[in-house]
Amino acid sequence: MKTNIKNTPLADFTSINQEERKNLGITAGDTVRVWVKIAEKGKVRLQAFEGMVLATKHGNEPGSTFTVRKVSQGVGVERIFPLFSPNIDKIEIVKRARVRRAKLYHIREKVAREVKRQMRRTRLINLSTLSDTEEQDRIAKEAEAKEQEEVRMAEEQATKEAEAKVAEEAKQAETDAEVLATEDSQNTAETTVEEATALENPESTKEAVEAVQEVANNTDTVEDTKEKKEEA
Repeated sequence: MKTNIKNTPLADFTSINQEERKNLGITAGDTVRVWVKIAEKGKVRLQAFEGMVLATKHGNEPGSTFTVRKVSQGVGVERIFPLFSPNIDKIEIVKRARVRRAKLYHIREKVAREVKRQMRRTRLINLSTLSDTEEQDRIAKEAEAKEQEEVRMAEEQATKEAEAKVAEEAKQAETDAEVLATEDSQNTAETTVEEATALENPESTKEAVEAVQEVANNTDTVEDTKEKKEEA
């Protein structure tokens, strides 16, 4: 930011101690805190700008300047201050460092490399809390999904019960048919025995007795099968 000192009401060169600023001996590598005067609505306030001195130019001449760099919220900021500017209230040297260069502009590239190195280790994530509306929508969706699940389970249970009932009715009908067939066979055999006895025919009587025994055996077999099915 360039400042026109001539048009600035604060530009009063007689109010600064030039010898004192000359004796500071600001060099590259120093960490300084510069208090700058800022005029706002007829009032003057002080703002501190603290950073590292990257370079000084023109020595102690009236036009000498020094460049200060600081990192604010991850962003590098540099300002060039005139050493004898009346807009500077005071200059504080926080600490000194011995460096091997008169200009430390390479720090810009160094910081850029460090940022790139950190970015390589950075991964994007998307984590956030739910707002009240989103939370209500989520609860409503969960309730709806739970209701649908209950309806589906009820339908499945009803289908299973209906299938079991149909299978039981079919089994009962099959058992009744077998019982009826057995009763018909027994009645037929008894009628044959009676007819043979009435005619006093030994051969017919023998055949009738054999038929009755066969029917009885079939009846026992059917009953055993029925018991096994009931047990199963």
